[in-house]
Formats: sequence, structure tokens, C-alpha cells
Amino acid sequence: MQSVGIYEAKSRFSALIELVEQGEEVRITRHGKEVVRLLPVRRRPVITDEQIARELGQMDALHASIRPAGEANATATTEDLRRNGRSAA
Repeated sequence: MQSVGIYEAKSRFSALIELVEQGEEVRITRHGKEVVRLLPVRRRPVITDEQIARELGQMDALHASIRPAGEANATATTEDLRRNGRSAA
């Protein structure tokens, strides 16, 4: 990590950008207090396209396994639901 004042940062801006591109963190200060932090952009994605596709597939499978409301229990009373819930446990 490198820390430079604003005046120095203005005169060495290109060199500071090159440092950041190499993975270095640069902090720019005003009167000794940090006001800007230059960080390298992440080059690799956090999650791959394959992981996204797998997760979406799992979500689709979950949605397919969930019965839409109103299909089976449209006429069930609260008492019926309680009784069935207790007997399933």
C-alpha cells in the first residue's frame, strides 16, 4: 500500500495508476487524512457462468417441486390443515 498527498498524486497520476494495475493499493491524502483509495478492479468474476447455470437449474427444480397454492388445499379448513400437519410428523 502506498500513501501520497494530493499534490504528489496529481504530478504522478500515471505512475500511480500503473501501480494499481499491478495490484497495489494507493491512498491519496489531504492534510494527512485519507480522502481517496485507488484499488485494482477484479479481473476474474466472483462466480462463473457454470455456477450461475447450476444455481438457476436448482432453482427451477425447486420451483417445479412446489405445488401452487390452491391446487390441493383450496377447500381445506384450518382444522384439516392442523390435523394433516400433525399426522405427517
